[in-house]
Amino acid sequence: MKYLHMRLEELLQEHQLSKKKVCSALDIERTNFNRYYRDEFQRIDANFLLKLCEFFNCEVGDLFEIRECEEN
Repeated sequence: MKYLHMRLEELLQEHQLSKKKVCSALDIERTNFNRYYRDEFQRIDANFLLKLCEFFNCEVGDLFEIRECEEN
């Protein structure tokens, strides 16, 4: 089975940013950001996507990738 991975960890590393800095800049609560960061979301807020794209200077497609679920 596949799932949608939000590339926040990779983007933070590429830009050498902390979660705290991004949350502050985007005016999003850390708990909400962490849900996206851990791929624990069911829906994605369109305004949040726009903020991320503007902040990281990227396209929406750069924020996501499809991954295979790891079997335990």
